[in-house]
Amino acid sequence: MATFSQRMKQLRKEKKLTQQQLADQFSVKLRTCQGYEYGESYPEVAKLVAIADFFDVSLDYLMGRSEIRERR
Repeated sequence: MATFSQRMKQLRKEKKLTQQQLADQFSVKLRTCQGYEYGESYPEVAKLVAIADFFDVSLDYLMGRSEIRERR
């Protein structure tokens, strides 16, 4: 099963976004966004919800707890 960092990278690439563009979208520094993708850090809950909404996936999918992308 995928991890949060793997899902972040996968979803970003599917939307053809750079790490900088994603960082700008969520008002975080580039290094913060890189930390998410490298598994060095995790966003706060409110940011996780915003990321899931942006990519139109469930939190469980984003966190690697489910293979089902759709939100309920």
